[in-house]
Amino acid sequence: MTSEFELIRRFFSRPSAKAVLGVGHDCALLQPPAGMQYAISTDMLVAGRHFVADSDPEKLGCKSLAVNLSDLAAAGADPAYALLAIALPAVDETWLEGFSRGFFSMAERFGVDLVGGDTTRGPLTISVTVIGHVPAGLALRRDGAQPGNDVWLSGQTGEAALALAHRAGRAQLPPEHLALCQARLDTPEPRVQLGRRLRGLASSAIDVSDGLAADLGHIAEASTLSLHIDVGALPRSAAVLACTDEGLALECLAAGGDDYELAFTAPAQRRRDIEALSRELGLALTRIGSAAAGPGEVILRDARGAPVVLPRAGFDHFA
Repeated sequence: MTSEFELIRRFFSRPSAKAVLGVGHDCALLQPPAGMQYAISTDMLVAGRHFVADSDPEKLGCKSLAVNLSDLAAAGADPAYALLAIALPAVDETWLEGFSRGFFSMAERFGVDLVGGDTTRGPLTISVTVIGHVPAGLALRRDGAQPGNDVWLSGQTGEAALALAHRAGRAQLPPEHLALCQARLDTPEPRVQLGRRLRGLASSAIDVSDGLAADLGHIAEASTLSLHIDVGALPRSAAVLACTDEGLALECLAAGGDDYELAFTAPAQRRRDIEALSRELGLALTRIGSAAAGPGEVILRDARGAPVVLPRAGFDHFA
């Protein structure tokens, strides 16, 4: 039987290019570059709650790191290190080979060194901590939005939630749409480059992981203002456009979650800069609303200005 330490050595030990000391010691030793602050975030993925137990292990390895990199993107940070804690029902070497291959493929793309973690036996649970660098004073935060700011969204929301709706029998997607929606669910793309370029441009930012309305609510609350969102301005993919259930389509767009796009605010006078950035990155950046004085809430309105009420604002881990 493969021991815990053999498992770590075989599947998760890689030399670190940046750490003073990495995997194989009680603690990693890290040295921040001069003038930088650390940005640190942790996310946990639990089988049966965040993914199905028979998920493709390579895709799961990619996603487990990608969702954490999305948090660094929302802070405008450059990824640097990761720690991985994983509970396994049993040692399945084929599964571990696929998972570690996916994890390290994402790590190599974004220059991340795995510098430590833990393993144990238990229900399949994956916890990743990521550490990045951001120039002191330039990190993107949730509490910087100002009245009069525009609200922007990268890419498109709704596709991952539509894949889940298909799985639950709430929607019937044709094969070409299902493939695209499933890819958005299984292999999200963290907007690291966008986050980096929003330093000094955006007044606040957040990654859209639990649903657009819910996550914008965190900006509204932290910044003590209201965000007015035009649901007609929300960009729709071909799959969402083809959804004949408008209520479901809107729920996926505004409350679905698992999108890992960035929502951010910026002064209205920076519109041309943001539009230029969109063209440069080849990434749609859509103005979806505005910030105004208010009690810290998100207000959704349709094309006629009428309020839009969702059955839920987003994903709740304890609901």
